[in-house]
Amino acid sequence: MAFPAPFYRWRPHPWHGLSPGPEAPDVVNAFIEITPYDVVKYEVDKETGYLKVDRPQSGSSSPPALYGFIPRTFCGTQVAALTDGVDKADGDPLDICVLSERPINKTEVIMKTRVVGGIQMIDDDEADDKIIAVLAEDPVWADTRDIADLPRSMVDRLVHYFASYKTLPGRESRVSIPQVYGSEHAQRVVSASMADYRDTFGGDDR
Repeated sequence: MAFPAPFYRWRPHPWHGLSPGPEAPDVVNAFIEITPYDVVKYEVDKETGYLKVDRPQSGSSSPPALYGFIPRTFCGTQVAALTDGVDKADGDPLDICVLSERPINKTEVIMKTRVVGGIQMIDDDEADDKIIAVLAEDPVWADTRDIADLPRSMVDRLVHYFASYKTLPGRESRVSIPQVYGSEHAQRVVSASMADYRDTFGGDDR
């Protein structure tokens, strides 16, 4: 008996087996690892594709948005070239924060999102950009096309979280945030990460 297409007989790896989406870099798929309700940091295990516990959140703040990554992206030399003062990126899939008007408290879900901007972050001398997106079918964010359309307080909250989420008492932070950028630059970062993925792992974007 033949399985109907598309049908995955086995669960696809969320990094390598899912698609960034046919409308990338404007509209992209996001695989969610952490919700705003989590006090433990989860991340996809690169070998198995299953969600694993990385560490408890080091501070008292929780992520202000859904947090995950864009499938079939890789932060390598082309992503690093978009950040002044660094020679390399973190070697992970491209991170994404997703805003949704309705609470979503489940992880390991795929959602269609619209890229509106990003946070240029440097962590331990490596480029570690955070793309900011909104849930594509969310009517509350229907007119949001750029980071300038978001409430300033929301952007400030995201910046503060990433500037401080690795800070521990008695240790100097290795994180800096040179700038926050809009949708045009964010799409360049997404495109660069997709190109880095092709250069590293081969294949196409679909």
